[in-house]
Amino acid sequence: MSVNELYTIWAANATDDADLQAELKRIQGDESAIRDRFYRDLEFGTGGLRGVLGAGTNRMNVYTVRRATQGLANYVKNSFAEPSVAISYDSRNKSDVFARAAASVLAANGIKVHIYCELMPTPALSFAVRALKCSAGIMVTASHNPAKYNGYKAYGEDGCQITLEVAETVLNEINSLDMFKDVKYCDFDKAVADGMISYIEQSVIEDYYQNVLAQGINTELCAQSGLKIVYTPLNGTGNKPVREILSRIGIKDVTIVKEQEMPDGNFPTCPYPNPEIREALELGLKYCDEVKPDLLLATDPDADRVGIAVPDGDDYALFSGNEVGAMLLEYICSERTKNGTMPENPITVKTIVTTDLIKEISKEYGLEMIEVLTGFKFIGEQIGFLEDKGEESRYVFGFEESYGYLAGTYVRDKDAVVASMLICEMAAYYRTKGISMIQARENLYKKYGVFRHSLQSFTFEGESGMLQMKSLMQQLRDEQPTDIGGLKVVSVSDYMASVTTCAATGEKTEITLPKSDVLVFALENHAKVVIRPSGTEPKIKCYYTTVGTTMDEAIVLEKKLIDDFSDIFK
Repeated sequence: MSVNELYTIWAANATDDADLQAELKRIQGDESAIRDRFYRDLEFGTGGLRGVLGAGTNRMNVYTVRRATQGLANYVKNSFAEPSVAISYDSRNKSDVFARAAASVLAANGIKVHIYCELMPTPALSFAVRALKCSAGIMVTASHNPAKYNGYKAYGEDGCQITLEVAETVLNEINSLDMFKDVKYCDFDKAVADGMISYIEQSVIEDYYQNVLAQGINTELCAQSGLKIVYTPLNGTGNKPVREILSRIGIKDVTIVKEQEMPDGNFPTCPYPNPEIREALELGLKYCDEVKPDLLLATDPDADRVGIAVPDGDDYALFSGNEVGAMLLEYICSERTKNGTMPENPITVKTIVTTDLIKEISKEYGLEMIEVLTGFKFIGEQIGFLEDKGEESRYVFGFEESYGYLAGTYVRDKDAVVASMLICEMAAYYRTKGISMIQARENLYKKYGVFRHSLQSFTFEGESGMLQMKSLMQQLRDEQPTDIGGLKVVSVSDYMASVTTCAATGEKTEITLPKSDVLVFALENHAKVVIRPSGTEPKIKCYYTTVGTTMDEAIVLEKKLIDDFSDIFK
């Protein structure tokens, strides 16, 4: 069917949403605008849906949400005798609308729905799936993307984002559905009255809080530490749970960035609400100039990621996700070893693009380190494997470089609430020892060496951009570099071909992880370049690692890698 035919069908049938009708009228006759909205269906993968808000098959709207949910409903009904689904949503524009739409479809299909009565973080959804013994879960969020985006994460009964196999099954169901003819839905309020939709009780939220608090190690030090915090939820879901947990561990001196306190899907003071970037923290840093805190804490809209900044002379230094994760692992291992709570045969889990500093810390404390594909669902999956063997207590900590951390096994996704608590506890602990966070980071480098990491993202918009991304990845496979930035390539790992090739001998080693569109160039001197297309955005991401005896040395090497390799994407 042509894009113009699809446009005509939508103009006639997409009548539930006045905003969509206005948009469709506005683009009438605009071939480029119509094509961009209808040239493909919004892709459903292991991350669910994510896209720009608006009209069309390639947009996030109530119709694409209903269709995806009907596909999920078909899978759940075929797989479970008494199916039920938990739903949560964040502060983004139309998140509540999409959550109610999804609930209405599930209820119309005879599936029991448990939905939070207000916006709640992603980890709270993962927790509810397990606590309420649901068959699946839905989190309406676009995480840290700009305000024009929204999305929809699908979860399995284990509280992890759905597997590759389940995603394929759901996608096949979705693809068999006509957007307007094959989707069942009912009135939300009537379904509540009939008992098909029920609101998740406060006791479940309290149980989640108790599990977060149980991950503390030295929380008794927090009240007496004098720790001073500036916190921003970036207009998202972290406001209530993060403040509640900090209050319970005795951290009372918390200044909230008022302009970013309340839910607001337009994110008026931080157009890109991503705690990985300085722009999102600028307003919080202005508060720091006045308040002079020990720590600036920022959680993203769905509160599964957290970023920090700490005093560094007259300025504030932003710590990377790799640095915070490594510092947390060092702190947890050191303190649990000291107080005798480290489990036998402990395990830590990281993704393939996360710092190799974790290997050194694991050696120091006798941890088994498991490496998985990019995506926190693969970390959650490892916890599930341990649980199946009755060994979940072996899991100590897992994280990914993109500011996602998890201690404990009570959820199966990254959790900015527990991470915020542990970061503050760690800072309070060091403060009682007269050690600043900057000094703690330097101590880590002195102990293990300086691991320098950076990320470049190259954006490819629209249909032509998707084709260009595929072409560039194929080019890298066909014309592999022998050196990058003056450092020899030691090996090339192609996760799509499931093979690592030694550059010197040509010897090939099988990669046992699931196939993924990732290339890893291991270089001499422990340097590394990892390239992968984003699974949720029209971007190719390049991760650079250099190792030196000093930061300056590592930075010089890093610049050579970036200057050399980024030429490919110009």
